[in-house]
Amino acid sequence: MLVLCSLLILIARTIPWILNPSVILTKERVQKEVPTVKPIGLIVSESNEKDEQESRITTEGSSTLKTIIVVTPTYKRLTRVADFTRLANTLSHLSNLYWIVIEDGPETVPVVQKMLERTNLNFTYMAHPSPPNYPNRGWYQRTMALKYIRENYTNFMRSQNGVVYFGDDDNSYDLRLFEEYIRKVNKIGMWGVGMLFRHVAGSLVESPRVSNQKVVGFDAEWSPDRYFAIDMAGFALGLQLILESCAVFRSSCPSGTGALESCLLTDLGLNREDVEPFGFEKENDREVLVWHTKTLIPDIYEFRPSAWNWLFPKPPKTNGYFVEY
Repeated sequence: MLVLCSLLILIARTIPWILNPSVILTKERVQKEVPTVKPIGLIVSESNEKDEQESRITTEGSSTLKTIIVVTPTYKRLTRVADFTRLANTLSHLSNLYWIVIEDGPETVPVVQKMLERTNLNFTYMAHPSPPNYPNRGWYQRTMALKYIRENYTNFMRSQNGVVYFGDDDNSYDLRLFEEYIRKVNKIGMWGVGMLFRHVAGSLVESPRVSNQKVVGFDAEWSPDRYFAIDMAGFALGLQLILESCAVFRSSCPSGTGALESCLLTDLGLNREDVEPFGFEKENDREVLVWHTKTLIPDIYEFRPSAWNWLFPKPPKTNGYFVEY
C-alpha cells in the first residue's frame, strides 16, 4: 500500500496537476536562484516589495529553521472578517511560514485575498466547495490542502524540513505556540488546547496525559475512548510524514463522525509512542498557548412596527462599510 501511495504521488508531481475546481491564488517570495514552477491552474501573484523580500531571505533561507505550513479552511459568515483579521495579524509576525487557505465555496473571495496580501506572507488561496457526502465543515478542505502539499511542496519549499499545522480561522493563538512548539516538531507533536466554544463537554482544557515525557492517554471529556482524543488545534505533523502517506480526512470515520483527528493520525500509521508532548515540564500552572474559540454571531433585528418586516426582513445597515454576511 505504501509503495502504491508513493507511486501515485510521484506520478502526480511529474504530470501537471489540475485541481477540480481549479480556483487558486498563490503569492510566493523566493530567492532568484530557486526556480518557481507554475503548475496549470495556478494564478501566481509575486511581490514587488524588494526591500521586504531581502529582509526575509536570511531567515527563510536558513536550512535549520523549519517552514511552518498552516492549513486554514474558511467559509463565508458574518464574523469571518473579524476572525480572519486576528489570525492574519498573528501569523504576520512569523518568519518562514507558508499559509494555505481553502474557501468552502465555488470561488475565492476578494476580501480574504486582500487580507492575505496585506500579511506579506507567502500563501496559496484556493476554493473547494464541500461535496454532499462530507458531514462537517473543513474536512474536505483540509483533504484538498494535503493533496496540494504533496503535489506542490517543491514550488514553495527548498527541502522537506517543514511542519504542517491545521489552524482554524476562529481560534486564538499565542505566538509561542508556533516558535516553541510547532517549529520544533519532528514527526508529531501534541499540547493542550483551551476549550472556550459554546458547548464545552465539562473540561476547559483538553490535552494528552503525559508520564515521563510519554503520552499514556488523553484528558478529554468528549469521546474520551478515542485512541487520539485530541482537538485539531492540539497537534502538528512533520512534512516528511505527510509526504510519505496518502492519508486524508475521509468522508466517514469508523471512530465516529466527530473523530476526524484520530482517524487521520491512525491512517498515517502513528501510535501514541510516536508523539512528542510539548508544555508538560511542570505539573501545575502550565500555560495554554492555543484556545478553541468561537465568535458569537449577533442577532440582528430592528424595531419596526409592521409585522410584514418579519416575513420580508431588510438587510442590516452597514453605513457604507463592507461587511460580509
